[in-house]
Amino acid sequence: MNLPHVGTNKPGSLVSKGLSSAQAHPYVTAAAATVGMLAISAFVNRQLAKKALRDNPPNGRFLEIDGVRLHYVERGSGRPLVLFHGNGSMIQDFESSGLIDLASKNYRVIVFDRPGFGHSGRPRNVVWTPAAQADLFVKALDRLGVRSAIVLGHSWGASVAVALALKHPQFVDGLVLASGYYFPTARADFLVLSAPAVPGIGDILTYTFSPIISRIMWPLLMKELFGPRSVPKKFDRFPKAMAVRPSQIRASAAESALMIPAAYAFDGEYESLKIPLVIIAGEDDRLIDIDEQSGRLHDQVTQSKLYRVPGTGHMVHQTATGLVISAIDEAAGEVLP
Repeated sequence: MNLPHVGTNKPGSLVSKGLSSAQAHPYVTAAAATVGMLAISAFVNRQLAKKALRDNPPNGRFLEIDGVRLHYVERGSGRPLVLFHGNGSMIQDFESSGLIDLASKNYRVIVFDRPGFGHSGRPRNVVWTPAAQADLFVKALDRLGVRSAIVLGHSWGASVAVALALKHPQFVDGLVLASGYYFPTARADFLVLSAPAVPGIGDILTYTFSPIISRIMWPLLMKELFGPRSVPKKFDRFPKAMAVRPSQIRASAAESALMIPAAYAFDGEYESLKIPLVIIAGEDDRLIDIDEQSGRLHDQVTQSKLYRVPGTGHMVHQTATGLVISAIDEAAGEVLP
């Protein structure tokens, strides 16, 4: 019995026509395949971002300031202490380190998710320089009844803390800067990290490839951030899934692009800081040269104190939490009643 042949490639068949069309228009076929792959990636990343939000609901409260919905955590009582996290991070960085719990024993600790990170919004009609963020946070803190505070900033958050002290000197009683970047240098790595912030192509990267690449590169990034120390077990509480969402990747890329221009904006102004200033940095920081940054800042601000922590990298607040608390206490102790 002769069965009919299925799937023939005889001239005129649907299969042969499809193959002929693909061969005749290879670029169109490749473009269609690329668009399909991008669409699938965007859909998967969107679902993962929704899951990250479900799994990590906000544990603080919200303020609406100038159209920005800011998420913050407040704990303890006493003299106000404000903490600003670094680029790509969020409140849980300080929570997992134990810094909030330790500091709240003696201070009224207020920690924000900076715009675009954690559960805070980041409107795209604003260029979120350190100065713009400082203006936003001084209004938020005024809403909370805080008229002056000790301020700590880690990494990119140190730039926000400096901007707050320079633009609103009456607000900052004392300053603690950890692992900060203060002077412009050539940084090809940050130019690469800025790619998702480029309009158009950056949006495509942000919602498709960047989250996937970020997940793959996460172990290497942690090794660079924490090295030469290993990543402490307590950091397991940090929600990686929140950090690799498209919206947070875009915010992180924008801050990478702003890092060097922000340092240019501050250069020459540090001498005007007359408040107690404690600088703390890991001796083995793999991201920032502490001689060019923390050491140079210490030389320019005469009343500052510099603590170089041996055997510690960029995440000094995680791996030397007790020393960071001591730096806060020292800055607070130098403030006149």
